Amino acid sequence: MNVLVLNPPYFEKFSRAQRSPAVTKSGTLYYPIWLAYATGVLEDAGFNVKLIDAPAEGLSLKEVLNISTSFNPKLIIADTSTPSIFNDLHVAEDIKKVLPDSFITLVGTHVSALPDEVFKLNSNFDAIARHEYDYTILELANAINKKSSIEQIAGLTYRKGKEVIHNPSRPFIKEMNKLPFISKVIKKHLNTRNYFNPNSFYPMITLITGRGCPNKCSFCVIPQTLQGRGYRQRSPESVVEEFAYIKENFPEVRGIFIEDDTFTVNKKRCRDISELILKRGIKIRWTANARADVDYETLRLMGKAGCRSLCVGFESGNQDILNNMYKGMKLESMYKFMEDARKAKVLVHGCFMVGNPGETKESLLKTLDLAIYLNPDTAQFYPIMVYPGTEAYEWAKEKGFLKTEDYSKWLTEEGLHNSVVGTEELSPEELVKFCDFARKKFYLRPRYIFSKLYQIVRTPAEMVRKFKAFRTFIKYLIKGSSPHNEATKKC
Repeated sequence: MNVLVLNPPYFEKFSRAQRSPAVTKSGTLYYPIWLAYATGVLEDAGFNVKLIDAPAEGLSLKEVLNISTSFNPKLIIADTSTPSIFNDLHVAEDIKKVLPDSFITLVGTHVSALPDEVFKLNSNFDAIARHEYDYTILELANAINKKSSIEQIAGLTYRKGKEVIHNPSRPFIKEMNKLPFISKVIKKHLNTRNYFNPNSFYPMITLITGRGCPNKCSFCVIPQTLQGRGYRQRSPESVVEEFAYIKENFPEVRGIFIEDDTFTVNKKRCRDISELILKRGIKIRWTANARADVDYETLRLMGKAGCRSLCVGFESGNQDILNNMYKGMKLESMYKFMEDARKAKVLVHGCFMVGNPGETKESLLKTLDLAIYLNPDTAQFYPIMVYPGTEAYEWAKEKGFLKTEDYSKWLTEEGLHNSVVGTEELSPEELVKFCDFARKKFYLRPRYIFSKLYQIVRTPAEMVRKFKAFRTFIKYLIKGSSPHNEATKKC
């Protein structure tokens, strides 16, 4: 049976799979991570699957419709996100017109958070696979192939007549080693040169070594809508085996990005993975998401094993605001972490977010002071973006800080983020203006500029990564953002 797995067309280079979906200032474009894992699960079960990433390939709706009709799938899986939901539903409707007998299922953060609302918006699709959907989709494919009932498929929401039925939720996957290597799916279906993250060498491959996050940050959408607040991990042996596969099968790839919400949750596991990489002599540079609580010995061993950088959410320079967002982090830990990272020669990309509960003009300046004091390799400043299903979204709605619930207005005409949240003291426009100010203050320091030039001279391999990010980023650094717009990737 043919199954079409689709990242729907929208803006070209629209990065739907990242935590804050948008076209980005840095040129970042995520792999369709969760779709790729589901594709691998289906292929392992014997289904004939076509994975299409329309934004990465620059495919129009017409081209996607032509490919779909030629492939003639019985089951179609389409990704969604909050800012693209109206577009995504429109794409599903148009596919249904040309393939009326296909079974169209939506997946993603938005439909997981608001399945009833989505069914009210449009009736031209068949089901929603809620939360972590790999095996929900597999069971659905088997049911459609055998023409059997879908009423017992955990994690599925569907319409029966005029009634929307929510089957019981599916337990999160425990045996993470059973999931396919995403790199094998990428090799078959995707072009590595379409994807970019400025924190990794280019071209790069993104993989997941564990799902979920035990931390309680109120704004983070993936743990609260898809993966849960618990870290389920692949074994170190499985992770390193995929590193070896990438090294052997992708001669063009120069970096790996570990896209776990927080790779460094389990420090011992980080050390075990690093030791295995060293033992097997796998030489490839890699990057991961982390918190500012990693000890020096772990950082040292990770760096020795090829970890070139970590993406870290520092968020705020005000301890009260960190507490308000349930960050679970002390400022003192951030200072110590940066000291240890420099000593271990591991670069840090720092994320700084404004607009959280309690934000004031004074706390904004404390955040900028923190960024300059920490002086990470790169930094980004962005207003908070809240998404349905998160505690931050409920806070913004309850306080009246959410300026619109029309999701189409959450992006600008160019597909960049549109700031839609204010605070008691600060409007969305003021938050965006501060981010433009902070960005210039951080990047236009003579000390910073000279350090980057020296870095390129010392490590010529950095040139491609920096040039690719800089040529997109520089226009926003110079002219700033348009009135409501802030386009950056959430770490």
